[in-house]
Amino acid sequence: MFAAFDQFPSPKGAAVHILHSSQALFERFGGGLLYVIGGGSLPPYQFEDGIEIVRFTDEVPNLLQRAELFSRRLAATVAMHADTLEVVHVRDPWSAIAALHDPNRCYRVLYEANALPSIELPAAYPAMLPSTIAKVRELEQFCLQHADRVVTVSGVLQAKLLSLGVDGERLAVVPNGADVVAPEQRPARPDGAPSRYVVYVGALQTWQGVDQLLRAFARLADLDDLGLVICSATRRKRARPFLRFARRLGVDGRVDWRFGLRHNEIAAWLAHAELSVAPLADCPRNVEQGCCPLKVLESMAAGTPVVASDLPAVRELVVDGEHGRLVRPDRPAELARATRVMLEYPERSRAMGDAAREHVASTLTWDHNRQRLDAVYDDLRVPAR
Repeated sequence: MFAAFDQFPSPKGAAVHILHSSQALFERFGGGLLYVIGGGSLPPYQFEDGIEIVRFTDEVPNLLQRAELFSRRLAATVAMHADTLEVVHVRDPWSAIAALHDPNRCYRVLYEANALPSIELPAAYPAMLPSTIAKVRELEQFCLQHADRVVTVSGVLQAKLLSLGVDGERLAVVPNGADVVAPEQRPARPDGAPSRYVVYVGALQTWQGVDQLLRAFARLADLDDLGLVICSATRRKRARPFLRFARRLGVDGRVDWRFGLRHNEIAAWLAHAELSVAPLADCPRNVEQGCCPLKVLESMAAGTPVVASDLPAVRELVVDGEHGRLVRPDRPAELARATRVMLEYPERSRAMGDAAREHVASTLTWDHNRQRLDAVYDDLRVPAR
C-alpha cells in the first residue's frame, strides 16, 4: 500500500513523485492499493492494471481537521487489508500514524520524509499557533521514531532527521528523479510561446521566491524581445497578488502565466526555454528542512540550463558554472545579472545545459530513484529482529 495526503493526479510536483514512488512499490510487490486525496472530477475509486486507487473526498475546510479525518479513514483501510499487506509506504505523518496504529502489525512501514510539517506549516500558515505546531512536531517525531525505515530526498533533510534522533541505520537518501530528454526527442514548441523566454515552473508559496523573480525580470526591461513564462500549479485566483505586483513593476505585458498544465505540457515549456529559474528563498523551509526541487531536475534533464538560488539542497544537484548558475537567494539584482550573462553567451549556456542533461542521465533519473527504493524494499523484506 502507498498512502499520501496529497491530491493525485494533479499538476503539482508531489503528484509526479507519488506516481513514480507508487509504481516502484507496486512493481516490486506485484500490485497494491494507492490511498490519496481526491477532488474535482476524480473518481473516489479506480481499479486499473491490478492497482486500486482509493481517494479521500470529504471536503473539510480546516487543513488539520481534514488531515485527522484522512488519517482515520486510512487507518480503517489499512486494518481491512492488514492480513495481506507486506509494506505500507507513506509520505507524511497523517498517513504514517494510520499505518503505525497497530503495534502488533505484521507489515512494515516505510516513511518517506519529503518534508517536515512542523517546518512547512508555519511557512504556509504564519498565523498557526505555536501550540498547534508543537503537537504536529510531536506526531512527526513519533512517526519518524517508529517507522521501520525512513527515506528522504536530500542530504540536507537527512542531516535534519539525524539531528532529531532518527537512527542512521534506518535512514536512506533517495533523491527525486527526472526523465532525460534527448535533443532529437524534444517536444514540439508550445502554441503561443514567446520567441525568446525564460521559464519558472512551480507553485507560488512565499518560499518559492516568485516575487524576487518578478523584481529581477523588471531589471531586464531593455531586453524587449525576452518573455517570462510562469507555469504554476496554483489556480489563477491564488496568483492575483503576483499579477498585481507584476503590474506595479511594469512587466505584466511580458509575463505569460500558464495555470494547471499537465506534466507533458510543462516539459515542452522547459525544453524550448533559453533557461529556467528557481529563485528559492533563504528561509527555514528551504535551508533547515531542505528540498529536492523537481523544477531544477526536470530542467536539467531537458538540457535547459538553470539559474537557481545558492542553497545547500540546490548544490546537491547543480554545480555552479557547470550545469547553470547559482546566485545568492533574495537578491533580485544578482538573479537578473546572472540571467543576463547566460543570455549574452548562448553557446556557453547550451554547453551547461548539455552537461546538466548528462549529469541527470548518469545519477538522477527515475530509474536511479527506483533502484535506490528497491534496495530499501529488499531490506524491508527481512524479518524484524
